[in-house]
Amino acid sequence: MPQFDPTYFVSQLVWLAVVLVAFYFLLTRIALPRIGEVIEARTNQIAGDLERARSLKAQTEDVVAAYEASLAEARREAGSIMAAAQADISRKAAEREAAFAKDLAIKVGAAERRIAAARDEVEAQVRDIAIGAARDVTGKLVGTEPDAATIGRAVDQALRPAG
Repeated sequence: MPQFDPTYFVSQLVWLAVVLVAFYFLLTRIALPRIGEVIEARTNQIAGDLERARSLKAQTEDVVAAYEASLAEARREAGSIMAAAQADISRKAAEREAAFAKDLAIKVGAAERRIAAARDEVEAQVRDIAIGAARDVTGKLVGTEPDAATIGRAVDQALRPAG
C-alpha cells in the first residue's frame, strides 16, 4: 500500500496541509458566514416573534380589561334598571292598593248605608209589630183597646236604649 510507504509521507503531508488550508478557507469564507447569517436571521425572527407575542399579550390584557369594565358597567346598568323596575312596580302596587282601598271604602259605605236602612226598616217593622201586639194584648186583658198614640209612646219608651 503506497500510503504506508515512508517515501510518500512528505508529499502526503504537503497535500494534507494544502487540502486542510483550502478547506479552512472554504469554511471561514463561505460556509461559516452563511451559517452565521442563518443563525442571526433565526435569532432576529425569534426576537421578533417574542416581541409580537408580548404585544399581543398586552393587547389581550387590554381587551380583557375593557371587557371586564364593560361587564361591570353592564351589571351596574342592570342593577339600576332593576331598581327602577322595582320602584315602578312598588309605585303601581301602591296605586292599585290605594284604588282598591278607595273602591272598598265606597263599597263598605254603601253596605253600611244598606245595613242602616235595613235596620231602620226592621226597627219600624218591630215597632209596628210591638204596637199591634200591645194593642191586642191590652185589648184582651183590659177589654178595651187604648188609642194608637198612647201605645206608640209606650212602645217607643220600651224600645229606647237605656242611658
